[in-house]
Amino acid sequence: MLLTPARDGVPALVRGLHNRPSAIVFLTVPDAAVTSLARQVAAAGGLPPTAAFVHCSGVLGLDAIAPLAARHAVGSFHPLQSFPKPRDPDAFRGSLVGIDASTTALRRRLQRLARDLGAKPRKVDEADRVVYHAAAVFASNYLVALAGVAVDLLRTIGWSESDAVRGLVPLMRGALGEVAKRGPDAALTGPIRRGDLETVARHLEALAGLDWKARRRQGRRADLYRMLGSIALELATREGLDPAAARRIDRALTRHVAATRRRRQR
Repeated sequence: MLLTPARDGVPALVRGLHNRPSAIVFLTVPDAAVTSLARQVAAAGGLPPTAAFVHCSGVLGLDAIAPLAARHAVGSFHPLQSFPKPRDPDAFRGSLVGIDASTTALRRRLQRLARDLGAKPRKVDEADRVVYHAAAVFASNYLVALAGVAVDLLRTIGWSESDAVRGLVPLMRGALGEVAKRGPDAALTGPIRRGDLETVARHLEALAGLDWKARRRQGRRADLYRMLGSIALELATREGLDPAAARRIDRALTRHVAATRRRRQR
């Protein structure tokens, strides 16, 4: 059973639970509204104690629905999947679902539900939820953001957005496929993995020029390249990049940052 304020309302929920007293009620509302909705439901009264209540937030713990926890089992059910718009149940297939619950019985029911959807349940403890959700943001939201940067770069040289997307998405899929097979360290390719200082320097020069033309004096594209390049350098170093080459790449990536700091100190 799903509950959203716009569609159902608390009185309709109370009536419905009399017919299904052991139902799991999913509070499918934005994170900021979870606690207030839980408070409204708890204050309504007349709820069978056998009903369970579950939120679908990735970052919130069970304390977000504490108003219901005194009389009901409570839990969380967060699919590690992207839903920019409604999708078929097949979207869950093969995905991980982060689960927690105040009782063993509810946790088992949520695990069974995840498996019925073709997903893989994984318990995420209260103390770990913020880091868990931050990882999800890096893997999903920021991947889309990086795709946006790449598309914009190709548009500066005359590509249409559709041509850029068609060209870049297969590259992204291939890279993610290698991550799935080998892990991120071994999947890394490109100039930093090769220790190709000249190519890295050319990239930084070109990006700085684009930033200047766009009046981005903070160097958004170049600085993003430097930041992500430093992370890529860590992966490459773990995979055996020659230490001398790693030092040269590191100097190229940090030279602008160090110069900026010196100017600010004057």
